[in-house]
Amino acid sequence: MNSNFRNIHIGKLIHLRVKENKIDLHRICNFIKCTENEVSEMYIQESLSTDVLLRWSKLLEYDFFRLYSQHLILYAPPSAPIRESDVSKLPRFRKNIYTREMIDFILELIEKQEKTKRQITDEYGIPYTTLCKWIAKNK
Repeated sequence: MNSNFRNIHIGKLIHLRVKENKIDLHRICNFIKCTENEVSEMYIQESLSTDVLLRWSKLLEYDFFRLYSQHLILYAPPSAPIRESDVSKLPRFRKNIYTREMIDFILELIEKQEKTKRQITDEYGIPYTTLCKWIAKNK
């Protein structure tokens, strides 16, 4: 499946994973703590609460949160540097983590000539040298 990190419809993706793993509906209801109708409703939802998504991730052994992380890496503007006087108590991540799926997504855009290297670097903020390394490694 070609991942679309811009438009995430989490219900469809969960339903796809359930079908792939052939998970019994009764098991889902017990694990998620909901009715069959509520499960069917979740399949058509574009978004779900984080506690429900966490349960689905555990049940289906798939990190659904990573889809949103990839969206942030590709589409969110870079944050302004934090001044030393404004120390945050939140964890700080030093650099972007590019997953295999994301690299494949970017390389596919170039291969299908949907975007140029320059468009990729401008739109997604991926360093040009990083992009060139990906292309060289995947030839």
